[in-house]
Amino acid sequence: MIFRELKLYEYELLKTFTYEAVFIPEGVELPDRSIIELPELSIYYDDFGSGAADHCIVAEDNGCVVGAAWVRIMDDYGHVYDDTPSLAISVLKDYRGKGIGTQLLQKILGMLKSKGYERVSLSVQKANYAARMYRQAGFITISENDEEYIMLCSLSEPEL
Repeated sequence: MIFRELKLYEYELLKTFTYEAVFIPEGVELPDRSIIELPELSIYYDDFGSGAADHCIVAEDNGCVVGAAWVRIMDDYGHVYDDTPSLAISVLKDYRGKGIGTQLLQKILGMLKSKGYERVSLSVQKANYAARMYRQAGFITISENDEEYIMLCSLSEPEL
């Protein structure tokens, strides 16, 4: 498995990974792929690369991109502060449960920290097993509703 930055010619892959990031509980029928064209989802990939805070790390297996973790400053489900990027992470179904998501998360958090970001936010469905991964990585719940947590991770070192 290789972890690297997304290349300009691969930006279209974010449509696939946006669709794969939509949490569908067990036993619920998958939505049509056109769901990603809704404004609340297209915000994750439209004009990616145009913002200074647009960054993406991908997992590549034998030349195929199988996972992505990306951030941008946007008014999405996980929006907290105007200077805080929101995180999206997605792994193709056949590659889930192998630690790839955890590695992608560690890599993107390291990248953000090295670029001087103080924090990153996200939204995750309460029923999504990834919520546990986010907590283990240092995300804390700052808000919630019936279905989801809004989480924030501090990237700066605590002062002594």
